[in-house]
Amino acid sequence: MKEAKVKEETIVETTVETVTESLSVTKGREERLAKLAKYHILASMGVGLIPVPLLDVVALMGVQLNMIRKLAAEYGIPFKQDSGKSIVTSLVGGLLSTELGITFCSLIKCIPVIGQTTGAVTMPVISGAITYAIYKVFVQHFESGGTFLDLDPAKVKSYFTEQFTKGKKVAADLKAEETAKAAA
Repeated sequence: MKEAKVKEETIVETTVETVTESLSVTKGREERLAKLAKYHILASMGVGLIPVPLLDVVALMGVQLNMIRKLAAEYGIPFKQDSGKSIVTSLVGGLLSTELGITFCSLIKCIPVIGQTTGAVTMPVISGAITYAIYKVFVQHFESGGTFLDLDPAKVKSYFTEQFTKGKKVAADLKAEETAKAAA
């Protein structure tokens, strides 16, 4: 009887410790993910300023894959670069106007002065918004226990579109915040 009570107390203590550790990891995770998102959104916006057409699109993919790799590590999921590339391509490709918009913003940089100015204004916000949307999709998927193997871009298309719209405001706000910091 005494042994059963000791075992029960040990199980309760272990469970309480596990729950406490889990809560602290989750709380710390939110802060780490917020910093990760901000860093990669800003990096994407910076990549949008690259004046060489299409090089900015390639660099943007690199920033996004780096973000996905770090998200996967945060959730203890093995990173699959090929899967990450195909998911990002499918998500962005699902927004035909966005895909054309990225290519157009990148290619418009070929036009001297006007094209470079237009591309420098539009490409950073679009790049930041797409990165934000990809971040939100992967966090939602990993939070629900998903992996690279079971993320179906077609099923998260509407969520991605919704987050892309929100991401435009997030990117514009970050741009304004960084501009204000630089001016101060």
